[in-house]
Amino acid sequence: MIAILLGPPGVGKGTQASLAAQSNGWQHLSTGDLLRDEVAQATELGRQADEFMSRGDLVPDELMLEMVAGRIGQVADDEVLLLDGFPRTLPQAEALTAKAASGAVRLSLYFTAPDSVLTARLMGRGRADDTEEVIAHRLTVYRETTAPLERYYREQGILVEINADRDIPEIQTEMADVVRAALEKSHNQQ
Repeated sequence: MIAILLGPPGVGKGTQASLAAQSNGWQHLSTGDLLRDEVAQATELGRQADEFMSRGDLVPDELMLEMVAGRIGQVADDEVLLLDGFPRTLPQAEALTAKAASGAVRLSLYFTAPDSVLTARLMGRGRADDTEEVIAHRLTVYRETTAPLERYYREQGILVEINADRDIPEIQTEMADVVRAALEKSHNQQ
């Protein structure tokens, strides 16, 4: 089963996915980590991606999809893959659904928090480019590109909203319960 993690910058998707994977034996696939792995292993896809990354360009959708498709094709029905950082756009989501085994994408976790919380978290990282103006712009861009994804997964009946403005253990408990319920539901439908 593939669970797509959605949410704005600073909402804690990566933290939650990493903790959930460690404590439940699930797989966490971060597209950033995937890119670094492919480049480090000097795979053909990694070499192609590195050409774009070394110029500071975004890796094209087709290449990202090919990398992700290679990993999602290895997920068994009774396994859980938490997909973090992909898809980011509606065309990516549609392409992912087409590439994944039929019915493999069974859940989308949509992490939410107020902008004030997200801004405070991002400002707290101490990165030079994390100014209030840059963060506000990133949140706007996120909403413009990701709102269609929220609708896409909601219309499929697989979107579950999670309030990420709480303590990490509370969020972990809810997330694990939701993922286990989706996994159990899919077992009962087989």
